[in-house]
Amino acid sequence: MELNSPQKELYGKERLTALQAQRLAQEIAFGPIIFQVSRLMVKFGIFQLLDDHKDGLTMEEIADKTGVSLYGVKVLVESSLTLGTVLLKEGKFHLAKAGWFLLNDQMARVNMDFNHDVNYLGMFDLEETLLHGKPEGLKTFGNWPTIYEGLSQLPPQVQKSWFAFDHFYSDNSFEQALEIVFANKPQKLLDVGGNTGRWATQCVKYNRDVHVTIMDLPQQLEMMRQQTKGMDGADRIDGYSGNLLDTSTQLPKGYDVIWMSQFLDCFSEEEITSILSRAAAAMSTGSKLYIMETFWDRQAFETASFCLAQISLYFSAMANGNSKMYYSGDMLRCIEQAGLHTTKIHDHIGLGHSIVECKL
Repeated sequence: MELNSPQKELYGKERLTALQAQRLAQEIAFGPIIFQVSRLMVKFGIFQLLDDHKDGLTMEEIADKTGVSLYGVKVLVESSLTLGTVLLKEGKFHLAKAGWFLLNDQMARVNMDFNHDVNYLGMFDLEETLLHGKPEGLKTFGNWPTIYEGLSQLPPQVQKSWFAFDHFYSDNSFEQALEIVFANKPQKLLDVGGNTGRWATQCVKYNRDVHVTIMDLPQQLEMMRQQTKGMDGADRIDGYSGNLLDTSTQLPKGYDVIWMSQFLDCFSEEEITSILSRAAAAMSTGSKLYIMETFWDRQAFETASFCLAQISLYFSAMANGNSKMYYSGDMLRCIEQAGLHTTKIHDHIGLGHSIVECKL
């Protein structure tokens, strides 16, 4: 594996002093506790109170204003104080910078809800997942082979956090992605793994002539039809049922553009190569394949690389047991093995996506 600057320099040297490394080791050891404390500091409104009261509040004042017992406030605030999300000055507690981000940064809130509602209980079985190559944590919710078959049956709060997470990262990329994909005014677009149709609805609004076919599992197509019913342009969106884990499933032909957004990260490298080979078989010399993914090694900021590397473990324990947020070199190798040629890579789309353009 080779990285580009600045990640090459960042990940190739020790970044912490011995004391900082010791501290980090203990934060990791107490990670599940720290996570739940911070989540409750948000949920119980304590961070918000401290943000609203710039002069600070005492323990008693926090308890009075939130309705949380004084004991509850003490254990939560003392934990947060030693973590560094709150400060203590002259007997009163104040919101620290990290607490402010947990409260106000939408990405942090989306990630926190996703990890609590979708991942937290199932992550206990990560060890079994890595030993067996199956999403052992998924049995927390049901006995499906992957989370995608069971998505429509997940508890409402779990569905809410899953879709909020998925849409947060994709929706911020749509505006730039539409400009790239529609530069040559395609008339027919195949959206592989189109889920509830958010990208498809953006396409038919952006271009009044395009027709979009969403290829996905039957359950997902039913959710898509419910979500797009009555929307402007919905008559130019149709569905094509297929399970691409079945190697006999072929992609339909006759499309100017094949679009795969946050789709290939749901598969192993072997499966990706198989899917891309079938995409190549459906393409003509004039058609293009666009792959939009968040590659952890092509991020502008190291925090994004950190988040993506952790999200990989959701795919391990919960989603399917064998996929991840990919290193771009691995994806480009799969593209080449499938008989496709990468013509251009657009980086820094939205919140850190890359769009890989491919042709035969």
